[in-house]
Amino acid sequence: MGTPPASDREALLLNARAAHHEHRYDAAYDGLRSAQQQSPLEPDDLRRLADAAWWLGLMTECLRLTEAAHRGFLDSGLVDRAATHALDLGGMLAMRGEPALAAGWLGRARRLLDGRPVGSAHGLLWYVDLSWALGEGRWDDADRIGADLRQLGEEQAVEHLTALGYLGSGLATLRQGRAPEGFALLDEAALRAVGGGVDAEWTGHIYCMVVSACLEVADLNRARQAQAAAYRWLDDFQHAAMFTGVCRAHAVSLLVSEGAWAEAEQEAATVTLELAELNVEAVAESEYQVGECRRLRGDLAAAAASYDRAQQLGRDPQPGQALLALATGDGAAAWAAISDAVARCSGDPARCARLLHAQVQIGVAAGRRDAAARAAAQLRGLADDFGTPGFRAWASHATGLVALSAGRPADALPSLREAAAAYRQLRSWYDAAVTDGLLAEAHRLLGATDLAQECQDSAAALFRRLGIESPAPAPSGGLTAREAEVLAKVAAGLSNREVAAALSISEATVRRHLANIFAKLGVGSRTAAAAWAHGHGLVTPARR
Repeated sequence: MGTPPASDREALLLNARAAHHEHRYDAAYDGLRSAQQQSPLEPDDLRRLADAAWWLGLMTECLRLTEAAHRGFLDSGLVDRAATHALDLGGMLAMRGEPALAAGWLGRARRLLDGRPVGSAHGLLWYVDLSWALGEGRWDDADRIGADLRQLGEEQAVEHLTALGYLGSGLATLRQGRAPEGFALLDEAALRAVGGGVDAEWTGHIYCMVVSACLEVADLNRARQAQAAAYRWLDDFQHAAMFTGVCRAHAVSLLVSEGAWAEAEQEAATVTLELAELNVEAVAESEYQVGECRRLRGDLAAAAASYDRAQQLGRDPQPGQALLALATGDGAAAWAAISDAVARCSGDPARCARLLHAQVQIGVAAGRRDAAARAAAQLRGLADDFGTPGFRAWASHATGLVALSAGRPADALPSLREAAAAYRQLRSWYDAAVTDGLLAEAHRLLGATDLAQECQDSAAALFRRLGIESPAPAPSGGLTAREAEVLAKVAAGLSNREVAAALSISEATVRRHLANIFAKLGVGSRTAAAAWAHGHGLVTPARR
């Protein structure tokens, strides 16, 4: 048939370029690939083809094409544009989970730009440095780079640099605990992104980072609002594999907090399918959230496997793994794990808040009430600093739990009421159910039988809504669920051997649980422990 006339190829290129400009990336990809099959593409068209492949989720091909565009610009003497593509390669490889190759390309970009007049490519390199500073907890450095980016963007009229500067400074400010100021900066970044002067890939990045920041500080309703805005923006894109997948990953976190665990697991499976080659961090976070679903449902072996996979992908598995150890009855391991995690998070107060919330729960259950009280006080300080609804709810929950475990139900009630109301506002139904159970126990200890029953009925209704069996009223002795089960069997008159058989555990494990129970309750005999159990409503008819 011969080679098509040059005019036909030129028309093909013109149509493909128009499709790329209009965000019709499938048509742009098909047209540019057809033109490439006829003769090599110029660097600008290679860039467009690489970009279309990226939006379509064809990461391997995108990397190859971006490298080809980089070489083309370098051969043409367009060093800044070559450096920009080296930066793109570094960023994509980092998200893909290939840090060594990413570092190589970022180093090349840095060498290419060294000594050249400061321009837009330098701004992108600064944003890489800003991201590293955030990851390492160097908040002042991140804020300073953000200010430099804003100035460069304004001077050179490059709107995405200005927006990224606001984004970086907002993230640094938020993570230091200055939430109102941080959110104001993030809002400015988002406004500039939607104003039309920011390229689509950077607009999507800003949307995703804002949602992620809201989740980090447990401002769930703000996260939902930002997520809805991101989805509205995505309505204009038929193909946006990366951003659709990251939005889906954020949805997983929100679904877990709402107790929609089956839906969360389905979404997480799609995230893994869509982003396995694009964004390992999002896949790891989704895997961790699957672990949370399974732990809360009581599927502990499956939860352990999910936490392990998340860790293999680079996600710190705490506090999930520590809470899982607690759920299996190993309070010592749970305490060791969560204490180590808290010690390692001292430079990241937002992360520390999440860990402290778990540390209080584990400390109370493991009989470390003084340490739990210190953790609760530290969490209250962070909640006051940040002022976000989730942190405040955690702090109130922790304060109430510590007071209740110390035998001060009247002191526990105000904090537990605050926590229960806040969890409902956040649609955190599992946490609301747990807190209602604690309120029931506090009222029962104070002799308010009707109020205790009302709170227990509310907890039971929420647990039914979540599709899980409602646990027994929370005991005030700081017992784990397994310890409460063991004590109930002992109080019903079963021997250690019979308890072991009934619960499918070893007699040695029963003895270990009893030793923990005696220590927590401050008693020295089975008879005294049994009396405590009868007084706290733990005894159920034993099956002999």
